[in-house]
Amino acid sequence: MKPQRHAAILELVRDRRVSSQEVLRDFLAERGFEVAQATLSRDIRELGLVKVPDENGGSTYTLPPGVTDPTPTLARLLPSLYLGSDGVGNLLVVKTVVGGAQPIAVGIDWEEWPEVLGTVAGDDTILLILRDVAHLDTIVRRIEEIAGV
Repeated sequence: MKPQRHAAILELVRDRRVSSQEVLRDFLAERGFEVAQATLSRDIRELGLVKVPDENGGSTYTLPPGVTDPTPTLARLLPSLYLGSDGVGNLLVVKTVVGGAQPIAVGIDWEEWPEVLGTVAGDDTILLILRDVAHLDTIVRRIEEIAGV
């Protein structure tokens, strides 16, 4: 749901004048996405949208100059940033190169894997909290497959 909603938001800000969160919320509702204001604020922040002055003296949401796809896809990140992982119970520690933990954690959060309750990222380490002990091997295999390990 989140990836589809983000894609819709990006399309809307590219194709229409979106002057406020309320306007964006209405446009999303027209497309079948009913979102709370807090969710929409988080989406705007995650996508890196900015408000810029428009030709009518108001302002509109847009992507920052030079950004074409702000979504942090794991297929782009994991092959070059992933170093390894180890877990016990419903906890998985993922090691990355220095500076790699935050973007990978955001990518995992963005994917909304049902097995993952949440992530906590430092500079080179991510803690994944899994919903069940039985999910540990599944998540390790998924991460390693995406990383090409």
